[in-house]
Amino acid sequence: MMAIRVLSMVFTLLVTVVVWPSTAVGQSVHSTIQRVQQRTVKVFGAGGIKRLHSYSTGFVVSSAGHVATVWSHVLDTEELTVVLSDGRKIRAKVLGAEPQLDLAVLELKAEDLELPAWDLEADSSDAGPGTRVLGFSNMFRVATGDEMVSVLHGVVAAKAPLATRSGAFETSYEGTAYIVDAVTNNPGAGGGVLTTRSGRLLGMIGKELRNAASNTWVNYAVPISELKQPIQQIIAGKYRARQRGADEKDAVARFRPLEFGIVLVPDVLFRTPAFIDRVQPGSAAATAGLQPDDLVLFVNGDLVQSCRVLKQRLGRLDAGGKLKLTVRRGDKLVPVELPVPDKPLTPASGQPKTKPPGGSK
Repeated sequence: MMAIRVLSMVFTLLVTVVVWPSTAVGQSVHSTIQRVQQRTVKVFGAGGIKRLHSYSTGFVVSSAGHVATVWSHVLDTEELTVVLSDGRKIRAKVLGAEPQLDLAVLELKAEDLELPAWDLEADSSDAGPGTRVLGFSNMFRVATGDEMVSVLHGVVAAKAPLATRSGAFETSYEGTAYIVDAVTNNPGAGGGVLTTRSGRLLGMIGKELRNAASNTWVNYAVPISELKQPIQQIIAGKYRARQRGADEKDAVARFRPLEFGIVLVPDVLFRTPAFIDRVQPGSAAATAGLQPDDLVLFVNGDLVQSCRVLKQRLGRLDAGGKLKLTVRRGDKLVPVELPVPDKPLTPASGQPKTKPPGGSK
């Protein structure tokens, strides 16, 4: 009988030792999830047609109502709405942006908000490969009202520059990123947050990014260390956008819309939509069937958000290749293919070596 009682006590002790920590950890993670979800918002704006979802995610960076999110086409509207974790819908405007970091900061049009917010100094952290993480986002538009954003569990697989990943990933951000072993690369997930299991802020989930060569997606987050200072300076009204490097300036001058016979509308706004104003007669654009008022949405499968972005995409083309465009014409999406000229522009002069098709002789 004594032996049975001793065995019973040992079993009880083992259960206590094994189960209690597991329960404590579970409660800790649950508390983290609740805390982070309260600081994560849903963003609704422009989009709604093929591959252009009209929603994304953001995270609150000041109790007064500033939200950091990913720089994307969703923000190209005057009807921008942020939905808080409690379901309140508040109009917002873009306060500032840094396209090279894929970062934008929104300002909510409301007073006396006193929102739960991230302290970018006290709440942020760093992590290495093997760190267990949580990803929070409004992927697939699961949440539209007071529903909480979705949560994914994963692991940091690597921390490496995106630019080193074969150059097949077309993104304006080419700094160090967390590569995550979790499927964070989903519609609407961009602008969400990556945290540790204890709730330390690691970074902002990047927008959808695909390797054009292998047709695979990369799940990544931009470290908060890269975003912290620009966010704070944008809120304070002291931020100056980064200057593009010399190599990017040369790339932009390599090919221009005019070499294809495309005349865009005047680029007078920071994000002027890439509408075609005129098509030169006898040009490659005319032969391919492009028309005035066509809106260029994709270049070789990559999203075009403005005239500036379109010019950058053309600047990276290889001579003698193919240019595949997707344009919106009325309510339809029209694919168009054009040949890339055999000779690029001379970067020093910025002028074509030969006159564009359809031009005067």
